[in-house]
Amino acid sequence: MTERTDTDWNPGAYHRFRGYRLQPALDLLGRVGGLPEGDVIDLGCGAGNVARALRARFADHGLVGVDTSDTMLAEARALNLYDRLEHQEIADWTAQAPVALTFANAALHWVGDHPALLPRLAGMLAPGGMLAVQMPHQNNAPSHRVWRSLADEMFPGRVDPDTGPSVLRPVDYHRLLSPLGHLELWETEYYQILPANMQSHPVRCYTETTFARPILAALDSDEQARLIAAYEGVMDKPYPRGSDGTVLFPFKRLFFTLTV
Repeated sequence: MTERTDTDWNPGAYHRFRGYRLQPALDLLGRVGGLPEGDVIDLGCGAGNVARALRARFADHGLVGVDTSDTMLAEARALNLYDRLEHQEIADWTAQAPVALTFANAALHWVGDHPALLPRLAGMLAPGGMLAVQMPHQNNAPSHRVWRSLADEMFPGRVDPDTGPSVLRPVDYHRLLSPLGHLELWETEYYQILPANMQSHPVRCYTETTFARPILAALDSDEQARLIAAYEGVMDKPYPRGSDGTVLFPFKRLFFTLTV
């Protein structure tokens, strides 16, 4: 039986796909040029997966991690790479001084009200500073959509639609951010080979630690098991397993950089 999903992040489960989740961050980092004086903020730093790359690239800047998960922050602290770690909600976080770079990798889709949030983050940048953002843009794909549709069908009214990740349309980000500075906006679809799993469909293993967390957290253990079984029962059609049990999994990411 599936155990009830905790509300805090599970670093061990999340790290099973560390490489797939790190590559978009490195691709985003590659679009960051020279920076003015000020700290580099790893916003939604989690366990510090990007800390080593940020520290190596910007060794002459202070590196600050911001996150709300005690479990993840404990792992980030053990890396001894950050100058400071702050336990803070992203929506409430305020910089102590003008920022050179706010780097938000796979974090802002968990924060609501982007029309208010993003101009506020941009307003904390030093002149010439950059806001660099990467978010999954997969909500309409079967891997994500089916979690929500099955939960609504099997347990109507139990899952708050506002608890899941939220991403605006690219055109909305363009209209919101282009008046604030120099905006670059793009999407990339990554094709990932998910490893075989004798007990579970590989796409379930990948999505249940992130997108499905708030959905499963709203249910008790028996309900979780029923939802997972229903999800497993339909995933082979959109994401067929190969002869070795692996799955070729397309995953879309939305990126933008804003230089003020």
